Amino acid sequence: MSELIARNEPLNLLWLQSGGCGGCTLSLLNADCRNLFDTLAGMGINLLWHPSLSEQSADEARNIFEACASGATRLDMLCLEGAVLKGPNGSGGFHRTAQGESMMSLIDRLSRVARHTIAVGSCAAFGGVTAGGMNPADACGLQYDDDTQGGLLGEDYRAQAGLPVVNIAGCPIHPNWVIETLSALAAGEINAGALDGFQRPRLYADHLVHHGCTRNEYYEFKASALKPSDLGCMMEHMGCKGTQVHADCNIRLWNGEGSCTRGGYACIACTEPGFEEPGHAFAVTPKIAGIPIGLPTDMPKAWFVALASLSKSATPKRVKENAVSDHQVIRPVIKRTRLK
Repeated sequence: MSELIARNEPLNLLWLQSGGCGGCTLSLLNADCRNLFDTLAGMGINLLWHPSLSEQSADEARNIFEACASGATRLDMLCLEGAVLKGPNGSGGFHRTAQGESMMSLIDRLSRVARHTIAVGSCAAFGGVTAGGMNPADACGLQYDDDTQGGLLGEDYRAQAGLPVVNIAGCPIHPNWVIETLSALAAGEINAGALDGFQRPRLYADHLVHHGCTRNEYYEFKASALKPSDLGCMMEHMGCKGTQVHADCNIRLWNGEGSCTRGGYACIACTEPGFEEPGHAFAVTPKIAGIPIGLPTDMPKAWFVALASLSKSATPKRVKENAVSDHQVIRPVIKRTRLK
């Protein structure tokens, strides 16, 4: 933290929303805390403005923007939710503020003075759903366009503290990914080594969705679900990418209770760039010669084929039958576990 910032002086956070649905804010309101504003204050963070949560008028908000851009108000954290809309023809004219400035221009100006710049959600990080299809709005992320560095700010962009854009990717984000990242930034605990190859905080991106999945026994025996209500593993037939996707969704449960896979939905890789256009139906696993194209991370194809064959041949009847049922039809047998 800069010596110019007094130890007891709160850090200023400004939150902007661009091309997106606002779902990351809705998710953030479910953070594991009694009151979001008190939680931020407890971390030494002062929320200057948020488009959905603040009470200021448009003119008052504009004064905050200009004070930050001019340096009259220190901008420690700039959070963007939603993709940057560069269209038409690079003008940013598809998305303007009430005063007529393009949101693209405002984001660019503020990012140049921000001590930290944070992309909240996959749209702000990579373009996300907003950039899908023909992308008529020319949507992109702050520092990525899909999985290619660049975006609005360019590959070489660094915020005032020296970090690139911190990409809290997800659609939507897990609320505590945001809370923990902001807390770590405020404490000066995030450096370049704390971010992965897509600039995501490693505090959640060093895990796979597969880790902690309640369907792992079915995965081990390749006992696969055939329809959405089945208990079995959804990788083989139902499009689940949990063995490839970087997130801790089954370790850090949503609302303390669930995750996509625990709710019977396949992981669609929403923390990864390009998840919105996988090239196949979300609930279908594409295969070549019966082998899934998307194999688990770090798993050589030959090993997967060999292990899958062995696993299926050794599948207990209990696992095999439960996998294609919506409830447990065969319970585990009681077995003595003491050694004599």
